[in-house]
Amino acid sequence: MKLSPRLKAAADYVRCGKKIADIGTDHAHLPIYLVENGICTSAIGSDVRPGPIANAEINVKNAGFSDKISLRLASGLDKVEPDEADDIIFSGMGGILIAELIEKAPWLKDSDKHLVLQPQSHAEILRSFLTKNGFRIEKENICEDSGRTYCIMSVYFDGISRIYPEWYEYYGEIPSCENPLAKDYLLRLADRYVRDAGNMRCADPTAAEKLYSVADKLAEIANK
Repeated sequence: MKLSPRLKAAADYVRCGKKIADIGTDHAHLPIYLVENGICTSAIGSDVRPGPIANAEINVKNAGFSDKISLRLASGLDKVEPDEADDIIFSGMGGILIAELIEKAPWLKDSDKHLVLQPQSHAEILRSFLTKNGFRIEKENICEDSGRTYCIMSVYFDGISRIYPEWYEYYGEIPSCENPLAKDYLLRLADRYVRDAGNMRCADPTAAEKLYSVADKLAEIANK
C-alpha cells in the first residue's frame, strides 16, 4: 500500500507494536499500510459514511487482512472500546470536529493513549481545546499534499495545567519542527490572517487587531 504524503506523515507518528484506531478511515489505506508493514498488531477503521466503509471492506479483503483490521460504521469512537486501541488517528476532518470527537471519548484521558491528529482546518481551535483539557502536544510536523500543507500533531494526556505563550494555539510546536516546510506553512497562515483581518476591520476591529497580532507573531517565528 502506497500512502499519500498526508497519510504517510500520520503513519510516521504511530508507535510500533500498538493497536490503532483510524477515525475517518475512508478507504482504509492507513490501517492496511500499518498492518502490512508490521507497524501495528491490529487496526480498527471507523467512518461515518457507508460508501467508504464498503470500499474499505473490499480493500481490506483484497489485502488479506480481514483477520487483523476491523471496520466500523460509526461516528468517531462510538464503536471503539478503550482496550481496542492504543494509538488513535484523526485525519481528513477539521479541527473543530476532532475536538468534539475527542471530548465525546473521555477514556482518551489516559497517559497510555497516543493521539495522532491531522486537522484540515482550525488547527488553532484544536490546540486550544487540547491545552485546556490536559493534553500535551509533544511535537508537530508539516507535510505537503496536492498543493496544500497540513500540520500533524503527536499528543498525549498528562492532566498537567500549563501556562503557554501568547498565541500558542496558532503555532503550537511547529517552531521546533526541523522540516523546511514549516516556515512556508507559518508564512501562509500569517498571510491568511492578514487577509481575514482586512475583511473584518470595519465590522469587528477588535477581532481584526487580534489577527494582525497573530500574523505578526507567525511571521516573526517563521523568519527566526
